Amino acid sequence: MAFDVKRILVGVDDSDDAILALDYAINLATSANSELVIVSVLESDEMNVFQALDKDYIHGEREELEQHILKYQKKAQDAGVQNVRCVVTEGDPGETIVGEVIPAIKPDLLVVGAEAKSGISRRFGSQAAYMAKYAPITVTVVR
Repeated sequence: MAFDVKRILVGVDDSDDAILALDYAINLATSANSELVIVSVLESDEMNVFQALDKDYIHGEREELEQHILKYQKKAQDAGVQNVRCVVTEGDPGETIVGEVIPAIKPDLLVVGAEAKSGISRRFGSQAAYMAKYAPITVTVVR
């Protein structure tokens, strides 16, 4: 019995591993004719207290992230993925993806990079482990 992957969720930031995860998810979505959902999480714990209280700052950061994720969407479309959509949310990446995004999107597979870009989010390695442990679906960690 083959594993049927109708919807793939891929978590991205700007890290090299996340780009590898995106490429992996794009190739899989293309070959399996799956829907691809690209998610990025705006991490509020990376902001200082003044930035977190400044709605204009958060809006600007979110807007920048939303614009950036559209480049990933175009990359997937250019590679031949027929059905691609993007989700931008806020919070802790692992907890938000497992607790909010997966229940809302209902993917068959989650693809994430092993490590994140920098700073606090460098914990994405531990975030990847968290998602692999707690996600109610199959998780592929790309390195």
